[in-house]
Amino acid sequence: MTEHGGEEPASLYIHLYFDEDVSAGIVNNLRTRGFDVLSSRDADMQSKTDDEQMLYAVSLHRAIVTHNRSDFESQHLRFLENGLRHYGVIIARRRSKDSDVVVRLLALLDTVTAEEMENQLRYI
Repeated sequence: MTEHGGEEPASLYIHLYFDEDVSAGIVNNLRTRGFDVLSSRDADMQSKTDDEQMLYAVSLHRAIVTHNRSDFESQHLRFLENGLRHYGVIIARRRSKDSDVVVRLLALLDTVTAEEMENQLRYI
């Protein structure tokens, strides 16, 4: 173990925040696998605007996972244009089975660190 001079070590895994249009089944699947996940349902953030959802995810240093491509592509661009930091936007295409989305999320979580995800927009 090394000393970090009082700083928290960077997290290896991306901490995820799911907006309300992502299935609770996806959230629960990742939670049972031990990933740090939070949903808008858990946080009592349902029916909040996309701006509020994004700011909430940022306040918790979490990447947001959504199916809402057009609005969150715009969110991502606004953050970059204004020199603001976010912790990732993951846009998941709707699929007929939740397990298909989970497989794609697991592949992303296995190959991208939290630090690498900062200010990134990824499609799965």
